[in-house]
Amino acid sequence: MRLSRQRRMVLELLWDERDHLSARDIFERLNAKGRNIGHTSVYQNLEALQSAGVIECLDRANGRLYGYRSDPHSHITCLDSGAIQDLDVELPADLLDRIEKETGYRIENYTLSLSGRRLKP
Repeated sequence: MRLSRQRRMVLELLWDERDHLSARDIFERLNAKGRNIGHTSVYQNLEALQSAGVIECLDRANGRLYGYRSDPHSHITCLDSGAIQDLDVELPADLLDRIEKETGYRIENYTLSLSGRRLKP
């Protein structure tokens, strides 16, 4: 994959923000920083980067969100704010064995999608 100026701008923003952003968020933040890029370029470059496995894409009810990570990982979503946090969680081997026995599938990879509310101190 060729790393064009626009792709580099999108990647740098995602790496700097370390958040899950919509294409509109990315467009607005880049332009607010004085980076001239159009809506179409943002969408096309996000699609290319996601297709190449460089970034992640999360399909949510309110649209797609893009993140800077491409490695397998899990997420927790705040039910109050909608904020998404990356999680690096390893399930216990006995739980994976149980899932394999119950489903008849050999687990090769997994991601968890959790949701909840922050605990009050």
